This record gives sequence, structure tokens and C-alpha cells, in this order.
Amino acid sequence: MASSSSSGLTFKLHPLVIVNISDHYTRVKSQSLPPPATAHCAAHNNVEPSSLPPSPPPRVFGCVIGVQRGRTVEIFNSFELLYDASTNSLDRAFIEKKQELYKKVFPQFYVLGWYSTGSDAQESDMIIHKALMDINESPVFILLNPSINHAQKDLPVTIYESEMHVIDGNPQLIFVQSSYTIETVEAERISVDHVAHLKPSDGGSAATQLAAHLTGIHSAIKMLNSRIRVLHHYLLAMQKGDTPYENSLLRQVSSLLRRLPAIESEKFQDDFLMEYNDTLLISYLAMFTNCASTMNELVEKFNTAYDRNSRRGGRTGFI
Repeated sequence: MASSSSSGLTFKLHPLVIVNISDHYTRVKSQSLPPPATAHCAAHNNVEPSSLPPSPPPRVFGCVIGVQRGRTVEIFNSFELLYDASTNSLDRAFIEKKQELYKKVFPQFYVLGWYSTGSDAQESDMIIHKALMDINESPVFILLNPSINHAQKDLPVTIYESEMHVIDGNPQLIFVQSSYTIETVEAERISVDHVAHLKPSDGGSAATQLAAHLTGIHSAIKMLNSRIRVLHHYLLAMQKGDTPYENSLLRQVSSLLRRLPAIESEKFQDDFLMEYNDTLLISYLAMFTNCASTMNELVEKFNTAYDRNSRRGGRTGFI
């Protein structure tokens, strides 16, 4: 791998791409953690959890999309890839479908390359890189290092290009590192600032900020419910003949309903009831904890008052 690129391209990376990659890695890592039953079995067999071999950090893969204007490449967004690690192959039908969907909303966007996680580029990464060359003849490779290094001040993100170099008389395609700058628009600055303020600060506790966040979600759902109710009443009036038919409106409603996920399924009901019961259980535990704390304070006050009266001499009844 060469030290730097000689293509002369200017790369502009938007924060949304970094947030997407980080979110993708966090979800995959949390899902790959061993269940609590594994640790319990290890303790039952007198095996220290620390003595178990650590599992390698998972790698995630996805495509990055954006635009290229002359010698400037601007990376706006990304989406996940279906990757088979056993065969080092990608689901091409999935990539084409996602690209087609993005083209409908952002016709100027196209696939610029792909992303992954790790400390450094690996030899197997070149297989994925070559597989994307029929979509983009010169794809870029964005690598996010998920390891925490408090001494590092720069972003743990590296952008690689591919160049043909002659090594030992044989032409080989290798990764070369490229420089980049962070580019933001107004909507991204607002979003990043909002995410940064979700962290508890000195001015308020985490519970206060969580309550404000849940209140905002409740208001949004309430507004959505009111608008759906208005639309429902309008459709009922149209069905009864009180309102004339509007085919354009019916087509929009039909298109909106097709976008909604199908939630009338047995699996959804089971998952919903499980989440609902877990929420009720947490509420009951919080209530019991509050009652126990109140009872503990009452007992402490009773003991304090009883000891004070005993030291004065004389045993008095306490009501």
C-alpha cells in the first residue's frame, strides 16, 4: 500500500456517512455479544470469563454514494451491504435495488465506492474493491477504525483509492491513502448539534433530557394521529358519497399505504406484547423501589425519634 495518492482528486466527506458507519458497527457489535447464559455457564463450570478467548471485532460493509464534479468527489450518504464472508461476495441484486431507490429521490447521486471497519486495509478488501469496479471504474474505500485512542486528535477515518503499480515486474492494484475534508450543510450541522446535546451536561440530568426527548416523540405521534384521523374521516365521507371522488388523492393515499410496513402479523403481536410486558415490569419495579425507599425513610425517622425519647429517660408510646 502506497503512502499517498497521485490522482489529484479532492474528497469531501459529510458527517452523515461517519454517523451511518458508526451506527452500523455499533448495532452489529451489540448483536454479536455473547448472551448472559454463556457467561453463567462459564461461571458454573469454574471458568473465568476473562480466560475465554476474546472474539475478533466484527467488520461491517456498505456502499457510499454522492456526486463527482470534475476533480471534486463529495460523499453524502451510505447504505449497508449484504456481504458473505465465506465466499467474499456481495449481493449484486441488493446493490442495484438500493441504487435504483436512491436514484428516484436523488437522481444526481451514484455509487462512489464502499466502506468498512478495521485498523488497516486487508488483502481480502481488494476482492470487494474489484467487485465494485463494474459499477464505478475507480471506487473509493472508506475505512473507519472503531478502536478508541484518546491520544488521537484526528478522526479515525481513512479514504483509500486504488492505483496500478508495478511491483517485482508485475502490475498490481494497491490501495493508496488520500486526504479529505469534512463538508457539512445546514441540516447536518443542526442534526450533529442535536446529537451532541443528547449527552447529559451540568445543566440537567439524563432523566430530564430523556423526558424531554420522549415528550417530543409523543407530540410527533399525537400530531401524526390527528392527521391520519382527518384523512380517515375524509375517506369515509368520500365512500358515503358526501364528498366527490378525487382519483389523484386516492392514488396518493394508496401509495402512502403501500409504504407502510405490514404489522398485522403474529410475530409483530408477539414482539409487541413482549416489549409491552417488559415496560410494565420496569414500571412496577420502579414503583416498588420508590415504596421501599419511602418505607426506609419512615423507619429511619421512627428509630431516630424513639432513640431520642429513650435517652431523655422514660418510655413513651409512639403513634
